[in-house]
Order: sequence, then structure tokens, then C-alpha cells
Amino acid sequence: MVRGHGQKESEPPASDLFDAVKAAKSDMQSLVDEWLDSYKQDQDAGFLELVNFFIRSCGCKGTVTQEMFRKMSNSEIIRHLTEQFNEDSGDYPLTAPGPSWKKFQGSFCEFVRTLVFRCQYGLLYDGFPMDNLISLLTGLSDSQVRAFRHTSTLAAMTLMTSLVRVALQLSVHKDYNHRQYEAERSKGPGQRAPERLESLLEKRKELQEHQEEIEGMMNALFRGVFVHRYRDVLPEIRAICIEEIGCWMQSYSTSFLTDSYLKYIGWTLHDKHREVRLKCLKALKGLYSNQDLTARLELFTSRFKDRMVSMVMDREYDVAVEAVKLLTVILKNMEGVLTDGDCESVYPVVYASNRALASAAGEFLYWKLFYPECETRTVDGKEQRQSPRSQRTFFRLLLSFFVESELHDHAAYLVDSLWDCAGSQLKNWESLTSLLLEKDQNLGDVQESTLIEILVSSVQQASEGHPPVGRVTGRKGLTPKERKIQANDKVKLTEHLIPLLPQLLAKFSADAEKVAPLLQLLNYFDLNIYCTRRLEKHLELFLQQLQEVVVKHAEPAVLEAGAHALYLLCNPEFTFFSRVDFARSQLVDLLTDRFQQELEELLQVETGSSFLDEDEVYSLAATLKRLSAFYNAHDLTRWELYEPCYRLLRKAVDTGEVPHQVMLPALTLVYFSILWTLTHVSGSGASQVNMGLSRGNRNGGACIFIPSLQATVSTEAAFVLLSDLLLIFSPQMIVGGRDFLRPLVFFPEATLQSELASFLMDHVFIQPGELGRGHSQEDHLKIEQLHQRRRLLAGFCKLLIYGVLEMDAASDVFKHYNKFYNDYGDIIKETLTRARQIDRSHCSRILLLSLKQLYTELLQEQGPEGLNELPAFIEMRDLARRFALSFGPQQLQNRSIGWKSRYLTGSSGQPPNLAFLELLSEFSPRLFHQDKQLLKHICGDTWSTVNMCICFFTGPSRRHREDISSSQEESLQLTSMPPTPTLTSTAVKTRQPLGGLEEMEEEGGSESEFTQG
Repeated sequence: MVRGHGQKESEPPASDLFDAVKAAKSDMQSLVDEWLDSYKQDQDAGFLELVNFFIRSCGCKGTVTQEMFRKMSNSEIIRHLTEQFNEDSGDYPLTAPGPSWKKFQGSFCEFVRTLVFRCQYGLLYDGFPMDNLISLLTGLSDSQVRAFRHTSTLAAMTLMTSLVRVALQLSVHKDYNHRQYEAERSKGPGQRAPERLESLLEKRKELQEHQEEIEGMMNALFRGVFVHRYRDVLPEIRAICIEEIGCWMQSYSTSFLTDSYLKYIGWTLHDKHREVRLKCLKALKGLYSNQDLTARLELFTSRFKDRMVSMVMDREYDVAVEAVKLLTVILKNMEGVLTDGDCESVYPVVYASNRALASAAGEFLYWKLFYPECETRTVDGKEQRQSPRSQRTFFRLLLSFFVESELHDHAAYLVDSLWDCAGSQLKNWESLTSLLLEKDQNLGDVQESTLIEILVSSVQQASEGHPPVGRVTGRKGLTPKERKIQANDKVKLTEHLIPLLPQLLAKFSADAEKVAPLLQLLNYFDLNIYCTRRLEKHLELFLQQLQEVVVKHAEPAVLEAGAHALYLLCNPEFTFFSRVDFARSQLVDLLTDRFQQELEELLQVETGSSFLDEDEVYSLAATLKRLSAFYNAHDLTRWELYEPCYRLLRKAVDTGEVPHQVMLPALTLVYFSILWTLTHVSGSGASQVNMGLSRGNRNGGACIFIPSLQATVSTEAAFVLLSDLLLIFSPQMIVGGRDFLRPLVFFPEATLQSELASFLMDHVFIQPGELGRGHSQEDHLKIEQLHQRRRLLAGFCKLLIYGVLEMDAASDVFKHYNKFYNDYGDIIKETLTRARQIDRSHCSRILLLSLKQLYTELLQEQGPEGLNELPAFIEMRDLARRFALSFGPQQLQNRSIGWKSRYLTGSSGQPPNLAFLELLSEFSPRLFHQDKQLLKHICGDTWSTVNMCICFFTGPSRRHREDISSSQEESLQLTSMPPTPTLTSTAVKTRQPLGGLEEMEEEGGSESEFTQG
């Protein structure tokens, strides 16, 4: 190490630099000035203080002494410090946890920047401190010690960035000096000052020397640190290098914005760590954002554009977001660089589930498709309102994009993606509604439907102020400013759409696909405006259109939307409630009269005679659908619909001559009638219970659901209704102080339980099919069917858990655990967990019953010979292994099965169920040692299959373990013990010898306790 000149040979004083930087309380400039004063008094001691500051910042407890500084080279000093370094903890100041270290990196970098700033006019060019500091940091950055390498690289790169800024200032001063010199030299001989010319030349020479020194330092840091550390094994170090080189390119582009430096960022775009890729993209975004620099990026862009485009699909969302933002900047500042194919790679991302990513893609889409055609003009810095023509152009372009994307169920996601950059256009409901209502717009059917979806989605976004369901955001709520904007938008959209909604319904009343979303608009209105703005006449028009729509359509989506819209208006707190209630009564009276009339015609048909024609059957089914949809949202008890529906279903049970199209809506009506009647039951008087629901009615209501299970059209829906009813009237209904409902508790009979189980086997546990990864209609249909089957299974499992069905029926579910694991594994696992929590012993017997059922079925099909070699038997072993794993490692809690030796004694031949022991052997790791010995004693040595299973139950004998070598003993210990649970501790303790474990097990319980069960 090069020493200074004229220094005293004194020991370095105790350094306060590290503690001051760590505390981050004092002014950094004052701290650096104090160090400079001490350095001027004693250069060696001052420099040693600075060196020890960096050593302590690495987490090293060692120090560099005056003697080491005088006699040892940098490499020897670093080797000595490495020997003293303790890496056991793995933490050092840059990575140490805790609040005291949280701001250390920022303070550390600030100290280095301030040091260069305060030294730039003198000490920086001294030659001794900076050259030696750079040499030390270069050596530390090449150390094998992570703390040395990480901290020194951060210091070196921060130092380099500060030097770049100094070089930039020198360059500015040189240009200014050159202009002064030329101006002075251009003067005439009488006006020219030779002394000034000479001083300017001296100044130029000084600046040139300083610049050469700075460039020498930068070159040493770049070649000695950056070139080696930008590909370091530690991602934090690689990220530091990339972040800093981006700063150099932006601040001093004349020297660093060249292909020889850009290649490092291009290569690192392929880094496997997200933080490094993120730093690359941020550095590039800063470069492309400056239009003055884009011309120098053309070669880099042509070489690495494909990689930047592909990073839109990066598995890390924050990297993908930054990639889309980078492409947006390129789109703005480099015309024609991104091809249509590049842009089409970004378009689908507007439908991504992550909102930040979708919003970034929405901004890209806006600048690519909408901004050139719908540019908002600015005058005097203020954004001008777009013309109606420009607004309509925006919506037509949006329609075209949405239709071509062929994702017609995701309008809400597209609107949300564009909300941040095109929210003002999307909230222009005047243009939207005029496009829909004006006759000369020449919109096609698909375009009209799409535009209605966009209208509803924009209204929902403005009213609710949050993204659609399924789109992930990192925010918890709205700010006060955003809530104020939301409230104002809700008032504006309500005032505009209330008068136009009846017109929209009237125009599109014949199209169910368009009417249903229009009816949903009422969900987002401020309904008080009907009163405060005196808009009751528009309410009357809406109610008239609603009645016409309900009478005209029978589609579930339209009926549900209409019923819910009427429910929103039927609030007794509204002043117009009486009008809405009267309109509701009129509508229900109309539907009820029609139902009664059509029902009488059906009931009058004699047994064996011809049915009603198709039109009459369709009319009755449609009327029932309308009534059931409104019964879901409104209490229609006073219309007494239960009895006529019960008569209809009773006829279906007795004669089987009721059309199946009528069955499901009739069942739904009975279902809602029972639920609404239950809501009227209150208090603890028995008379109220009898007035509400009688047990006989409930039995009849349950029985009429059973025949519907045989109908192919309404099977699954009827199962859902029945399982919900059984769950509602389960023993759980009296929990919480509702003991007065005890007479209503219903326990299904054995025949009904059998029907439910049979239905499950026929409709849920069917052969699992392969789901495609494409987007074909067949794949979507398979996914929908799988969701429906999962729903049915979940309903059945709820009946088991809540005690409606006998828990033994769970064996029909558990035995399919392994075969249908991909489809229903999570549901069955949760059911198994809940069953074990209810009764661990009973759950064990149910699992055994599941294995016995599968074994018996296989035995009946294949016979006892060669049973254990069949694929079906191997699957049973896998199922038994999965069951065994579900018990957990608590052996004492698993001692719930009693064994009886009389099943095996006295048998002369091989029993037919002997192979079942192989299934039970999967549970052997959950047994105590003495239990295994007891099983061995019970089984004896009579049959070869038993001998084959002995090793599973008992393991190697103790005598054999005592004779083998210590290495083999260790291996047996590892294989005979359950595997160590993962992710439970950072340190794995040494296992105890088997002998000790066996002694502990023998103390845990006796053989008599086990046999008693």
C-alpha cells in the first residue's frame, strides 16, 4: 500500500465514522468535514480511519493498524482480515435485520457521495487517498467473503457514480472555458488581454489534467470492479452494478452511452434473478425516455428488442410490468421500431389478473391504438374537452379491439386496464348512450352487445371504485380524494342514465343478451336521486319496461337481473316505495294468475291420456321460472304458491306424467317457499313453530325431491336444492339459542341417504377425463362440468361434516381420494381433516372401511390368486399410504385400533383376505415398537405372505442391529425412522440411537393397554 508523506507513526484513533453513519442522525456534510480536518492533521491516521470505516461496514471486527498499513500490501491485509472474519451468522450491516440497520445502506451511500463532493476541488486529485481507497475496494470486491464483496462493490459503484458526476461538471467547465478562450481570442489586437488568455490556457490545462485523473479512477473502478462483479454469483451485487451503470449512461451519455457499455445491460436481461432483470429494465426505461438519446440506441434496440418484448410474459409480475412500461416508452419515442407482431404480444396482457400489469398494458394499448386518432389537444397547458366525433372514434376503436380479441366475457377487465390512462373517455356516458340510441350509427348486433357491456363495466368501475373480481391489487382502500371523485361520478352517471334507461330497455327489450346487463345498471345508481331530482316519472317508465321484459323473457340471467333491480327499489325507506310495491304486486298477480290457469289445465289431463302440447308446457315452465326468480329476491308467501306446486310435484311422484321441463322450476319454488316460511318463524312458542312449518310438510317437501333425481334434465339442480334444505334443517339450526326450532330438525331416512350416495357415485365419481390446455369450446365445457361436479361433492361433504348423513357414508368419498386426487383432492382432504377433528377413532374406522370396500370389490372380480400383483391392488396400496400420511407423526394418538387374534388362529389354509395385510402394512410407521411385536406374535410364521409383511411391521431385529457396523447402524436408523419434517427448523438435530428410542417407546405404554384398544 502506498503511504502518504510526512505522517506521524501513531496508532489510529478510535473511529466514530461507522457509528455516526449507522445512527444517521448527524449531517453527512459535517461528518465528512470533520474527517477532512483530521486527515489534514495526520494523513496516515485519517486514511486509516476511513479504511477501518469500510472494514467495519463489511461486518468485520478486525482493524487495519499503522504497522499493517506500513508493512503489508493490500492483498495481505485483506487475507489477514478474512482470517479474522466470522461468517457464522451470515449477517452483515447491509443485510442485517432490525430497525437499527434498516437505513444503513442509504446512509453508507450518502457518505461516499458526500466524500467525493467535498473532495472534488482538492483532495480528489491528491493521488494518495483516492488511489489507495480504489485499490483497497478493488481487492475487497474480489474476496471470497460475501460481506467484503457486497459492501466493497456497493462502495465502489457509488464512488464511480459520484466520479461520473464530477467528470460531467469538469466537461461543462471545459466547454465554458473553451468558449471564453475563443471569445477572448476573437477580439481585436487592441482589446485582447494576453494575461487573460494565458490564465484561460492555464485553467484549460488544469481542467484537462483533472479530467484525465478522474477518467483514470473511473477506468480503474470499471475494469477492476464492474467487469468482474456484474456477473457475480450474488444477485444483490449484480443488481448494484446494473443500476449504477444505468445512472452513468443517463448522466454522462457522451462517454458511457455506447454499445461497448450497453452490451452489459443487454446480456443481463437474461439474468435468472428478478431483481437484476428489474434493474436492467428500469435503466433502459430511463435511457429510452430521453428522446435525445434514442438515436444512439438503435443498434442496441435491434439486437435486444425480441428479449424486451418476451419479458412482457415474465413470471415475476413486477418485471413484466416494467417490461410493458419500457415498451410503452419505446413506442412513444421511437416511431416504427415496434412491429405489429411485437404489439400483439402485449395486447392480451390487458386481461391479466394482476392489475399493475394490466394497467401498464392498457396504457400501451392506449398509446398504440387510441392516442393517434383521439389525441386530446392542450391549450395554454390545459387539456381541452374532446369533440363528440373524437369520443365516438374512441369507442369504435375500443369496440373493434374488444371484438377482435374474442374475449367477450371480460369487458370489465378491459375497462379497468384502460381506466388509469383513458378514464375520462370511458366516463363519457353521453357518447356511449348516444351511440346506442341513435339510429344512424350502423352498429351490428355484436357491436351493440359489446358496447352495452362496456357501458355497464365503466358505470360499475366509476360507482364502486375498485377493480373487478379476480384482479389482484396491492391497495387496501380508496383515499379521501378518490372517494370524493367516486361519489361525484356516481351522481353524474345516475342523473344521466335514469332518463335514458327506459329508452334503452325499450329498444333492446327483445334481446335477452342486451337486456340483462342493462337491468344491472340499477345496482350502481344513487337511487335517492329519483326523489331528490323529482324523476318519479322515469321510475314509472322503468317499472313498465321491467314488467314487459319479465313477461317477455324466461332466461335466468334476465329474470335474476330484473328481480334484483326490483328488490333494490323495494326499500321502505324510499319515498316512492308504495309505487314500486304496487308495481311488484301487479307483476306477481299477473304471473300467479297465469300459473294457476296453466296448472289447472295440466292437472285436468287424465292419467294415460295425451300431454299438453309443447307451447303449453313451455308457457307453464316459463311462468314457473319467472315466479321462482322473483321468489328468490322477494317474499311471495302471501300468494300461497307452495300448495299448487306441491300438488304438481305430487302428481309427478304418483303418475310420472308431469313434463320434466316443469319439474326444476317447481322444485325451486317449493325450496324458496320453505325458506321464506322459515324466516317468519321466531320466538320460543310452540304455536309459532306449528304455524310456521310442520314436520309433515317438510317430510313431503323432502320426498318430492327424490324422484327428480331420476330426471336427466334437473338431476344436479335438484340435488343441490335437496342438499341445501337438508343442511338448513340439520341439527345445527338449533345452535345459538334457537332451541325453539328443535321440532323442525330433520334427519333423512336410510333410503334418502342411499339415494344421495348413489347419485354421487353416478354423477361425480365418473372416469376422470383429461382437461386440455387450449381454449377450445370442448375444453371450456369440460372445465364447467368439473366445477359443477366439485360443487355437488362439496354439498355432499357438508352433509357429512354437519351430521346430516351418517359419517360411515364418507367411505364412499374417501375410497376415491387417490384416483380423483387431481379433481377433488382438496375437497376430500378437508373433509378427512374435519372428520378426524370430530372423532379420530371413528375416522380411522371409516378409512379402514374404505379400504375394505375396495378390497372386497377387487376380490369378487379377480379372486384371491395373484391379487397383490394387479394394478388395482397397487392403487389401493397408494391410497393406504396416503391415508397413513394423513395421521401425522403422533403415535400415541393413533393407538385406536384393537386387534383380535382369533381371526387367524386355527386356520389350516391360507385365508382369502391375507393380502389385505399388505395394505395395512402402510400404517406400520404409525405404530409403537411393542405394537409391532404384538402383531408379529399374533400373525405367527404360518404363511409366506405374513412373513413378507413382517419386515413392514417390525423392521430389523435388535440382535441384527447390534452386530452390524456403525455406518450400517446409522443407515438403518435413518431408514427405519419417519423422515424429518421439512421447513420446521433451520438446524436438524442429530437423531438418537434406536435403542434409546425403543426404551422410550416401551415406557410409553404396555401391551395390555394396546390389546384393550
